[in-house]
Amino acid sequence: VQLQASGGGLVQAGGSLTLSCAASGRSFGSSVMGWFRQAPGKEREFVAAISWSGSIYCADSVKGRFTASRDNAKNTVSLLMNSLKPEDTAVYYCAAASRMAIPTPNPWQYNYWGQGTLVTVSS
Repeated sequence: VQLQASGGGLVQAGGSLTLSCAASGRSFGSSVMGWFRQAPGKEREFVAAISWSGSIYCADSVKGRFTASRDNAKNTVSLLMNSLKPEDTAVYYCAAASRMAIPTPNPWQYNYWGQGTLVTVSS
């Protein structure tokens, strides 16, 4: 089972970036898919999560700027990031909570994790 995140890079403040996460090894069509991030020197924090039916829950820090989407047929999930700020700089991780049906911000409820992709927002 593998989650592969991609799409990170360097972007100017105010810009947009879309991260993608491709799952392989099993279907995550019924799982909650989440995005977390970890900035240098900080703990990992929740960003957004999306249920199999498309219900989205975002952290207050990104609400109105970020959103998640998914393609269950392709086993992929995306994080669309707009109006990026320097404080959004972090390594972003995708994760799957195969036992959850509703979006959750709790990292301990995610049982599959991908490697991170670095997003750097310059001021």
